Amino acid sequence: MTHGQSALQQRFRGAARAALLSASMLGTAALAQPAADAAPAAATALPEIVVTVQGRRESLQDVPIAASSFSADLMLARGISTPLQLVQSIPNLFASHPPGLGSANAYAIRGLGNIETAATLDPAVATYVDDVILARQVGNDFEFFDVDRVEVLRGPQGTLFGRNTTGGAVNVLLHKPSDTLGGFFEASYGAYDRRLLRGSIDLPFSSAVQLKLSGYYQNDDGYVRNTTTGEKLNDNDQAGLRGAVQLRFTDNLTWNVAATYMRNNGENLLNTSCDPRDPANCSGRFATTGLVTTTAPGTASPFVAIGVSGRKAEFGLGNAVETQMYTSSLQWSGDNFAIDIITGRVGTTHKYLIDFADGRGLPDVAVPVPPVRGDTAGGLVTLNDASYRQFSQEIRLAGTLFGGIIDYRGGAYYLHEDNRTDFADVVNRGGVPAVIADRTLDDTADSLAGYVEVDAKITEQIKLTAGVRYTDEKKTIRSRDNRSACLLAPTAACLDTGNLFADPATGRAAIPIEQYTKQWTPRFAIGYQPSADLMVFASATKGFRSGGWNVRATAPAALLPFAPETAWSHELGARSEWFDKRLRVNVTGFWLEARNFQAASTFIDPASGSAGFITPNVAGYRNRGVELEVAAVPVRGLTVHANLGYQNDRYKVGDTLMPDQYGVKAVRQQQIDCQAQLAAGRVPLAPGADNAADCAVGIIDADGNIATPVRTPDFSIAIGGSYDFPIPVSGIILTPSINAIYRSALQTGTANATIFTGGSTAGSGAGYPANPFGGDVITGSLTRAYWQVGAALMMRTDDGNWTMSLECENCLDAAFVQSSLANYSYLSPPRTWQLRAKRVF
Repeated sequence: MTHGQSALQQRFRGAARAALLSASMLGTAALAQPAADAAPAAATALPEIVVTVQGRRESLQDVPIAASSFSADLMLARGISTPLQLVQSIPNLFASHPPGLGSANAYAIRGLGNIETAATLDPAVATYVDDVILARQVGNDFEFFDVDRVEVLRGPQGTLFGRNTTGGAVNVLLHKPSDTLGGFFEASYGAYDRRLLRGSIDLPFSSAVQLKLSGYYQNDDGYVRNTTTGEKLNDNDQAGLRGAVQLRFTDNLTWNVAATYMRNNGENLLNTSCDPRDPANCSGRFATTGLVTTTAPGTASPFVAIGVSGRKAEFGLGNAVETQMYTSSLQWSGDNFAIDIITGRVGTTHKYLIDFADGRGLPDVAVPVPPVRGDTAGGLVTLNDASYRQFSQEIRLAGTLFGGIIDYRGGAYYLHEDNRTDFADVVNRGGVPAVIADRTLDDTADSLAGYVEVDAKITEQIKLTAGVRYTDEKKTIRSRDNRSACLLAPTAACLDTGNLFADPATGRAAIPIEQYTKQWTPRFAIGYQPSADLMVFASATKGFRSGGWNVRATAPAALLPFAPETAWSHELGARSEWFDKRLRVNVTGFWLEARNFQAASTFIDPASGSAGFITPNVAGYRNRGVELEVAAVPVRGLTVHANLGYQNDRYKVGDTLMPDQYGVKAVRQQQIDCQAQLAAGRVPLAPGADNAADCAVGIIDADGNIATPVRTPDFSIAIGGSYDFPIPVSGIILTPSINAIYRSALQTGTANATIFTGGSTAGSGAGYPANPFGGDVITGSLTRAYWQVGAALMMRTDDGNWTMSLECENCLDAAFVQSSLANYSYLSPPRTWQLRAKRVF
């Protein structure tokens, strides 16, 4: 190369970088990702994936656990910027926002999950941030800001992670402060006027003291247009700030302390793809509720007038969650051991006013599409004012013995929760709103556990693992009815602690206000590693989910307890790498058996016309399947991945016909009664005396069969890839990427209640315009099979200092049912796009 060519090349590179810098100054960005120190060179092999799922740093390929791990670089390549987007790359994981709440993520792994956010109704998939659990899932949807990696564990994790992990765990690990001055800043703009700012800076004061400050701010207008009020709904406004300090007292003693604040005002309000006021208008997403997000000055709240108590009566339509989190990790290590003292304190406030019926009535086969009313008091409304407080303390010990033949980890754990929930339910019957329930619930949980797990090298190729955890837990609940009539002259119908009887008239079967649980959760595994690139394993692991109470009950006799759920998972798997780490193939087969399965379900209460909620323990649940994860670098710069999940599950119901001690009908008896009602010509989801009341309720579907379990598609597929296209003369790397996910048909409601096109006729002779048995879906539980595609074009400098990208999520604008409630379907968000610019310094 001549000197003239070199100078020309340098000028070209400089001009290209200047153009990139100028464009980035426009404040553009897309699905923002954690910063990398520098852009990696074009890949020729797959990077090693490091995890800490067993309490120590090790390669994922050496771990006998079904787990997926995402580094910051991997999340960048696959377009992951929030926990909910993890669904794109993990087999047999289904995730969505629950009805109404855009701040919460409801995960279901291998069929075990929970869309509930109310206290005492615990998730089956726990979320951890820096090894501290977020016990309530009301605010577990947050932007990934300054994340080191995310680990997702599939199957019960009761030995090392403890309670509420029958389905698995999502472990988010944030970056620790660095001893090098640096950071990043990024900005974005996208669909629905979405703006996002994100940044982080490391400030090392010395080799002993380092500080990190990180934060983000996001605001958008919302993708739903309310044709009654003219407002935009379902926005996703968030903000977060984190300060972290690392103190290195010695080479062996380190203390990491962090304080984090997160705010999420996101909603997942009921909306439709065609305007209910103008069904021919299908260009967007629409709502028609008469509730407003902000009441005009001088306008009285409709909920004060009907007697809703407290400050919640003045809330506007929407959802607001604020979380303060304080974590501490004091680590002391020696030659063959390490001690970690982990302290966490989390405080969350949750305020919302949600209309679950879009200002209308609830659908049935007589009125499958309720007419628009636009009442200012909504249709089916819950008002919630809650605070959740938790404190956790854990002491971990890990080390090796006998020259590395034995690896061990163990410890002690304590968690305390103290929650208060002030909430009311209002149903609007044709313009006449009425308070169905208004109560304050106080609940606590104290959980104490000890655990130990040991790996023993039998030979250089064979390793045995055995561990166990013992948990001793106590939960309490207290209830106070806030309705004025109950405060002035209490009766047995008031939701007060003293009225908690399954049969208030006789005082029989007192509902306990305390629950005690003692659980042993063992784990056994054997791994065989014939070579450095192949490991096969077999394991058996138990986990449990805490019991609780049906706190959404609107009458004392329905505030029933349910027992802890337990699950055993047996796995057989292999981890392998081929062709000098150009190909990675991991496969896991599992057989899961759960007892006292907690089946949260909703139904239409014929007495009140409102939605009823119940969480009973059904006899059991079985799921078996396969999970395949493949990643490859076929040629330099090209990275592809393909994941496949298959599951075959069902509820296991006993033959008992006797009701339980609280008079709740046995599932088998309910099925018999449902079939008798169908034979008599009654119609499920019909009004009045024509209704087959035992069908499409609980886990009995409209046909009188045991229902299909929820959020478990038979097949889940994720495929994608990216290619680094370097332009050496300009110093720029272009990276187009695409990711696609497929889910086969699934159910989102426990009873599979769905309203279809095509008329039905009851035995009474009454005809209805819809039916609950089959046809085209009008509304309800059923989700048809769907594809969802995301794509991106990234441009970055080869030193990694500047990045710009244009990305879209749900590029083909697929609309599918992600959750359901009271016979209404809640759709997935529409297509979005974003343009992002990031500067690493």
